[in-house]
Amino acid sequence: MVNEGKTEHTDVLVNGERIEKIGPSISIKGKAVEIDGEGKHLLPGAIDDQVHFREPGLTHKATIYTEAKAAIAGGVTSFMEMPNTIPNALTPALLEEKYLAAAQNSLANYSFYMGVSNTNAEEVLKVNRLKSSICGVKIFMGASTGNMLVDNYGTLERIFRETELLIATHCEDEKIIKENYERLKSEKRMLTAADHPLIRDDNACYESSLAAIQIAKKYNTRLHILHISTEKELQLFGNMLPLKEKRITAEVCVHHLHFTADDYDKYGYQIKCNPAIKAPNNKEALWKALLDDRLDVIATDHAPHLLSEKSGDYEHAHAGLPLVQHPLLLMLHYYQLGKISLEKIVSKMSHSVADCFLLEERGYIREGYYADLVVADLHTSTTVTKENILYKCGWSPLEGFIFPASIEKTFVNGRMVYGNGAWDESMKGQRLKFGPL
Repeated sequence: MVNEGKTEHTDVLVNGERIEKIGPSISIKGKAVEIDGEGKHLLPGAIDDQVHFREPGLTHKATIYTEAKAAIAGGVTSFMEMPNTIPNALTPALLEEKYLAAAQNSLANYSFYMGVSNTNAEEVLKVNRLKSSICGVKIFMGASTGNMLVDNYGTLERIFRETELLIATHCEDEKIIKENYERLKSEKRMLTAADHPLIRDDNACYESSLAAIQIAKKYNTRLHILHISTEKELQLFGNMLPLKEKRITAEVCVHHLHFTADDYDKYGYQIKCNPAIKAPNNKEALWKALLDDRLDVIATDHAPHLLSEKSGDYEHAHAGLPLVQHPLLLMLHYYQLGKISLEKIVSKMSHSVADCFLLEERGYIREGYYADLVVADLHTSTTVTKENILYKCGWSPLEGFIFPASIEKTFVNGRMVYGNGAWDESMKGQRLKFGPL
């Protein structure tokens, strides 16, 4: 069992939805199903705090059912999904429609962010964190998505000042992005995927992140900055406080830990995403900051598009990668390379996400907690193929990659939903609950 900084041989007794007992040798009176995990590793289920499952309105790309199922196959037992669907989730009523869809269709546990626009501050401020039990509000600070670009500083200041919700931000400065784009276009050449990190560059990320942090510090707002992608931004974050005491936290995504700008020649628009995958020095800096706790959690920003939507010219190739089926396997690959420990993987993908969001009774293997568990086999490899990709979009930038491990079983709320390729879909996941900030 890998849990709370330790790896040890032990038994875990699950009764109903929860973990009843943990110990080196548990004896059972009465009927019980024994699962032999000898030679395997038991991990708490991963919690992905940033996914795009495209429902409603974009279900030709993905649905809550298909992407939650892919997540579970990869050891992700809970997700937090973004509001830039169609319609954007900009009111409590629209948000509740998504929760209803998840209750009917999601095999994984779920939560949804409420969106922010220039004109919906009143709707945002109606939401009570404890009564509504939502993970937070999402603000696109300069990076436009639908009606969700928030460039009105009066709106920003009011929400940062008055909301009792965690604020999660996508930080890229739109003015800098537009200037870079116009400059490159003026050279009268065809833009390519390799131009993406030149357009959405380090400065665009840094200036926007700095602005968000300055407002948050002004009002002592609970701020979580998503998908940090640059070495320059890392100077904005610290590791002097324990995570539970931080008011400003940061996330890194697996694709920024795995790919670099050198990979555009091979993958082209398949790895076009916002913020962009950048030069190799950024990847190395992100790894260093992850390991020394300036970066707090690992996520995917799973953003599926059809392959046809990822082709064409620069302006029309959609930004985003499908990743939620493979983040844990990717980190286990880096464990095998000696880049990160198993304990740190579990911390950044489970414990720290629960602590960051004050998630109730999940993220750890503890007596009384929900039994969201993963059995990983570190001796059996997994090859990503079209046949075993579960995303509705049907492709992955990791296709052909051979992971040195496999996800053997995934338990959600005490039930083995996935085991050795077989599925039990008789129960659905639960709405995540959060404590006060």
